[in-house]
Amino acid sequence: MTNTTLTPQKLAPPGRTRRERKAAELEAGTRVVAGRLARYSALPGAQVLQDVRATPQGLRQDEAEERLERDGANVVAHDRGPRWYAQLARAFWNPFILILTALVVIMYAQWLQVADEEPFDPKIPILGAMVLISGLLRFWQEYRSSSAAAALRALVTTTTAVQRRAGRDTAPATVEIPMDRVVKGDVVRLAAGDLVPADLRLLTAKDLMISQAALSGESLPAPRADTRVHDYGQSTTTDPVEADNLALMGTSVTSGTATGVVVATGSDTYFGSMAGSLVGERPETSFDTGVKKVSHLLIRFMLVMVPLVFAINGFTKGDWAEAFTFAIAVAVGLTPEMLPMVVTTNLARGAVAMSRHKVVVKRLNAIQNLGAMDVLCTDKTGTLTEDRIVLDRYLDVRGGEDSEVLEYAYLNSHFQTGLRNLLDQAVIDRVLEAEEVVVDARFTMVDEIPFDFARRRMSVVLARKELTGAAAEHVLITKGAVEEVLSLCTHITDRGARVPLTDALRREAALTAEANNRLGLRVLAVATRTTPADRETYTVADEAELTLIGFLAFLDPPKKDAARALQALADSGIAVKVVTGDNELVAARVCADVGIDVGRVVTGAEIDELDDAALRELAAATTVFAKANPVQKARIVRALQTEGHTVGFLGDGINDAAALRDADVGISVDTAVDIAKESADIILLEKDLMVLEQGVIQGRQTFGNTIKYIKMTASSNFGNVFSVLVASAFIPFQPMLAMQLLVQNLAYDISQLATPWDRMDKEYLREPRAWDARGIGRFMLVLGPTSSVFDITTYLLMWHVFGANSEAHQALFQSGWFVEGLLTQTLVVHMLRTRKIPFLRSRATAPVLVMTALIMAFGIWVPFSPLAGVLGMQALPLTYFPWLAGTLLAYCLLTQGVKTWYIRRFNTWL
Repeated sequence: MTNTTLTPQKLAPPGRTRRERKAAELEAGTRVVAGRLARYSALPGAQVLQDVRATPQGLRQDEAEERLERDGANVVAHDRGPRWYAQLARAFWNPFILILTALVVIMYAQWLQVADEEPFDPKIPILGAMVLISGLLRFWQEYRSSSAAAALRALVTTTTAVQRRAGRDTAPATVEIPMDRVVKGDVVRLAAGDLVPADLRLLTAKDLMISQAALSGESLPAPRADTRVHDYGQSTTTDPVEADNLALMGTSVTSGTATGVVVATGSDTYFGSMAGSLVGERPETSFDTGVKKVSHLLIRFMLVMVPLVFAINGFTKGDWAEAFTFAIAVAVGLTPEMLPMVVTTNLARGAVAMSRHKVVVKRLNAIQNLGAMDVLCTDKTGTLTEDRIVLDRYLDVRGGEDSEVLEYAYLNSHFQTGLRNLLDQAVIDRVLEAEEVVVDARFTMVDEIPFDFARRRMSVVLARKELTGAAAEHVLITKGAVEEVLSLCTHITDRGARVPLTDALRREAALTAEANNRLGLRVLAVATRTTPADRETYTVADEAELTLIGFLAFLDPPKKDAARALQALADSGIAVKVVTGDNELVAARVCADVGIDVGRVVTGAEIDELDDAALRELAAATTVFAKANPVQKARIVRALQTEGHTVGFLGDGINDAAALRDADVGISVDTAVDIAKESADIILLEKDLMVLEQGVIQGRQTFGNTIKYIKMTASSNFGNVFSVLVASAFIPFQPMLAMQLLVQNLAYDISQLATPWDRMDKEYLREPRAWDARGIGRFMLVLGPTSSVFDITTYLLMWHVFGANSEAHQALFQSGWFVEGLLTQTLVVHMLRTRKIPFLRSRATAPVLVMTALIMAFGIWVPFSPLAGVLGMQALPLTYFPWLAGTLLAYCLLTQGVKTWYIRRFNTWL
């Protein structure tokens, strides 16, 4: 295929703004890609293969490697993480750091005016160093955090099946490769549950249904034309989404099978061309919203208090330039500039810790929802049961063992090419390997009607070979859910004879299946139909007038530790609801065996008869839902969310994808189908509720440490600035220089960098934890002024006891308040981190103890250090320190008293 000369830059007219130009380029780029795909869609398949230099057998391995090297990985550009230098720039692009930078610029401009008369102000490089320290600390932690998160995401790989050849003359083999290694010209095999890895021109398709919601917004799957090998259909539509012989990147297969040749990868795909406008940012979680609310709350306080400080200092001291500098320092002191770094570090460290418990976090902010989760909807297979399916028995319609049922079931499982599950594997495992050779000699595959979750069955059509080698007849073998298969049967095999299926025989067959269901066995029906060998194409309509052969009964024993895991979740405040597509009798039996109070089992058919209001009421009172399809599962999740619950959904199948997306936290496993893993926020490396319970606890630990930092720093900074406001109104000189306030604030923030390594009290971890921005504001207003009480007593101490009551002695006053303010601020870390009595009933971890001790030692050292002169401070008399010890003790006692009252009044703490 010749390359088009049109490019997005040539097609896009220059816009008046950068955003308009970007939008025009995106639109132009999408048109170019759409035109290219329309051409591929209109060409015969053989011509498409020739254009991309491929064959129906697939690429040679060396060809694929060469193309990967030339074209790059199959990754849409916007999905790549920012480069280190972009992260570094972003670390400094922070309102709090920008304020510090503005302060440096202002101070430098002030010095320039008197540069001929005054020496260079040493506070300027110190403040510049503070800017660098803040930005570099944030960059380092966020860079490490993003690297850790990327490493965790790499543990969960999404693969696709492609046909590759080892050499020119070797036969093609189907191999699983990571999606990012797919190249143009690869022949891809698709089955139900697969993500489409790139833009494909379909070569063959059978009952293929594609979910295109990510591209078109249409929730219903779109069908693709059935095509046979070497029958490459053509399309005339110019819209690639509507072309019935294309499958585009970003879509997924809901049912059927297909093969297709890759015609575009990465940013050259239709999805890639739309990525800038289509995908954008993910919706904000309650965590994101909560952090924004706290920031806005602090900004509102800043907008009120900073002008007051500026006005009071300007009028009382007469130096408006110094008052402005001090007001900016107050603004910095009120805002937790380390908040983004601490939050990111907390989440990343939590994700790494969770990975040690076999829980991989794909999206860091999902940790908050995991900690807040109070309802878990889960399938029973693999979570409540061993996920070790064994074919327990194969029965005729009257319940007697019948080897013919096993033979037909084996043929169905052996020849199918679509979504093979554990049930199929259990059937295959019951037949000797030697039998496989015999079967392949007696039968050949004619066609297949793949499984889907609406029909709940699948069929294969086989040609039965005669001795001459010619096929005299075709046999259609259907295996699936009992009700769905039985409804299609008109005859039954009874004691070796084919007889009409009377109502009495239908009831007897249903009772046989029901009796095995009550034993906790999963039952499938097997039916056949023989047709003349006069065609090679079969459809769903041919699944009619079947003859029921018998039943397969599978055993999936309950896990020994399932009851313990359910109790652990209950103790953690999480209600478990079982939502399964299985039979209600099997679901009820398994749930009862693991200690679930089943009550009334609600089926999918009942859910369809209810409106949303009625479903909300029913979902709240129901523990087990059976025979639920994908739409019904998603409705259950939304109904519970409407009732105010934070809902987690644990699933691993195609039919779980919608519910995984709708849940507050979607949870899947590393063995799940591609679309389930892609839809999930959390991936379990082991499908076990105990693993999930450990993840929940770690999620609450991470969330608790984040809230701890926000509440501590917000209340402490608010109290500090409140003290500044009081001092500014009554003291005839600056109560603390801008530089001193900034150094104090930076030191306090550094003391809290160890917060992500702290522990939470066990009592905190027992309940789901949700974000409460209103509670944070209340916490700040109540606890903040507590420290101000002792700031004011320190003012009085320095003024009356140590005689620092004039501008000539302001350095002594400021030094005394600097030390007391920093030590009480740092001590508050221990006072507020727990609802218990600190040090006695709850002790912080070693990193927190060491970091706070170092900062407190730094605070005492500064007035005696070489930095004292630069910061405008002086050494404190030794008689100050007994007063300081008394102040700290009184502060601890008062804070503990206020904490006790607060907990009793509002029944909450962190």
